[in-house]
Amino acid sequence: MNRILIFGNSGSGKSTLAQKLGQNLCIPILDLDTIAWEPNQIAVRRSHADAAKDLLEFIQNNNTWIIEGCYSSLIEIALEFATEIYFLNPGIDKCLQNNSNRPWEPHKFKSSEEQTKTFEFLQNWIQQYETRNDEFGYSSHRALWDKFKGKKNELTG
Repeated sequence: MNRILIFGNSGSGKSTLAQKLGQNLCIPILDLDTIAWEPNQIAVRRSHADAAKDLLEFIQNNNTWIIEGCYSSLIEIALEFATEIYFLNPGIDKCLQNNSNRPWEPHKFKSSEEQTKTFEFLQNWIQQYETRNDEFGYSSHRALWDKFKGKKNELTG
């Protein structure tokens, strides 16, 4: 039974890997962005309790799944149900490059122009990955990696 968690910096390739694995394994995917933010509102975070409720509902309604995102507080909830994790850690430069080549994400933005307006902010945020001490930073993701006792895959470079 595949219950896979994928986490890492923005631009690390989480969504791309999730889509590839999801297609190959024919299992549902949850992008944590879809439950962490208020619908149709840029950068308005939902309450942790509401996001956690939606996350647990997804887990309970699916025997197999892929969950991807950068939210350590949500990933930690799913960690106890996971059979395998992927920590995507390709380095800041690769994440910046991937972000520069990111296609429009209609599930997050109403238009490609709206997405473009967030580009510089996201580039700066990506660059802070190794020094941030929040749930989105490297130290938080490394702690998830260290805590998990099942099958682990760290993708670098």
